[in-house]
Formats: sequence, structure tokens, C-alpha cells
Amino acid sequence: MRIASFNINGIKARLPRLIEWLEETRPAVACLQEIKSQDANFPADELEKIGYHAIWHGQKSFNGVAILADGTAPVEVLRGLPGDDTDDHARYIEADVGNVRVVNIYLPNGNPQPGPKFDYKLAWMERLRQRMKDLLASEKQVVVVGDFNVVPEDKDIWSPAALRDDALMQPASRDAYMRLLHEGWTDAIDTLNPRGGIWTFWDYQAGAWQRDHGFRIDHLLLSPECADGLRAAGVDKDYRGREKASDHAPVWVELA
Repeated sequence: MRIASFNINGIKARLPRLIEWLEETRPAVACLQEIKSQDANFPADELEKIGYHAIWHGQKSFNGVAILADGTAPVEVLRGLPGDDTDDHARYIEADVGNVRVVNIYLPNGNPQPGPKFDYKLAWMERLRQRMKDLLASEKQVVVVGDFNVVPEDKDIWSPAALRDDALMQPASRDAYMRLLHEGWTDAIDTLNPRGGIWTFWDYQAGAWQRDHGFRIDHLLLSPECADGLRAAGVDKDYRGREKASDHAPVWVELA
């Protein structure tokens, strides 16, 4: 079973690229972030034409997450991350696909830091940790994927000095990410690539793609029940180089 994650950076603008990727790689589950679409405008009909059924949590102009499943309808469990009734950002959706619980997140960027946006990021990560603890306790097969907006270690970026002051690399951001892992989750790509050097994002600016100046912020975390079935994980890097591409490449994990 292949489960993939793709920050699409605007589903309307990237729909041809999205359909192209889905048809060429055919993941069983595809989780999208930054769909930047209100619920009523989500192109569900276009996806159903190629066999994908979807649930989504949209928001005008920014944020937004969706879960797509090939040949079956995801069964929604939760939309919106619990723990703050005032938080109206569309950043979290959770569903069952077969016997796997799939959690799709778009974690706050947190810039500029320090400041309220960074405080929101850290508070969101703590709320996520609490939800993930509940999921671990359920002893289900759970996969938590998405754009985490955290570069976990220096090996996960082309030049640590380039983003030293960025929210994505602050010690507090990294510590919060590591706390998630230490609860019992497996970072699939890191487990299979312990030396690092794997990028998932290349900025549109300064020729980052052409110079391979990227970093890893899109992650696939597996519960112990899923980690036992880890077979492969990787990045569909070539899709970043196509016309009108997202600034992220899709990432994926294969489970027995």
C-alpha cells in the first residue's frame, strides 16, 4: 500500500500536474496540503474521473488539506486539530482508508520568529502531540503525513547556515518534532536514509531547484503497527522540475 503526501501549493493552479502525478504513480492514498480552495470549489469531479474519491477541509486563498483514495471513499474521522476552539485554520484532517488511519497535516510555518506566529506554531505542535498520543493508544495502524514545516536536523538541508534564523530550524521547532518521534513514531524517510541529503522542497527564488538547494520538511510518520510493515519510502523529485510545478515534491511510503 502506497501512501503519499503532496503540498500542491494551490490545487486549481496545479490540477493538471496533480492529475498527471496521480495517474503516473497511482498511490492508494494521496494527502494534499495547501489546496488553497474553499470547500465548494474543490475539484472532486475531476479527481473522480480518474478513480479517486476525496474528503477535504478547505479555506479561501490559503491552507487547506485533503485526503484522496483510489477506488474507495475515505471515511472521515476528524477535521480540525482538537485543543483550541478559536483556531479556524484548515490544517488537519483525519480519515480511515481500509484498516489504516490516515492523518494529513499542514503545520504552521511560524515565521517571522520570534512572535505570535511562532508561538502559534509551537502551540499547534503541542496539540498535535496530544492527538498523536491518543492515536498511539488506540493501537491502530496510523500514518501521520504532511508538510510539517520543520527541518529536523542539519543533514536535512543543503546548507544549515541558509535558514539558521528561520522558524523551520529553530531549536524549539526541532525539539517539538523530536518529542513526536520519541513518543513512538517512525520517520519513514529518515529511517531508510539515515545520512540525510533527501530534499522535499525547493524555493522558487534564487535558482534553488536548478542548484539543488533544497530541504526536507514533508514527513511520513508511522505508528509501531505500521512501522513493522515499512517496505520503502521516497520522494518523487522529478515532479518538482515540471512546468508550473509546486515548490514541493510528493513524498511516499510503501507498507506491507
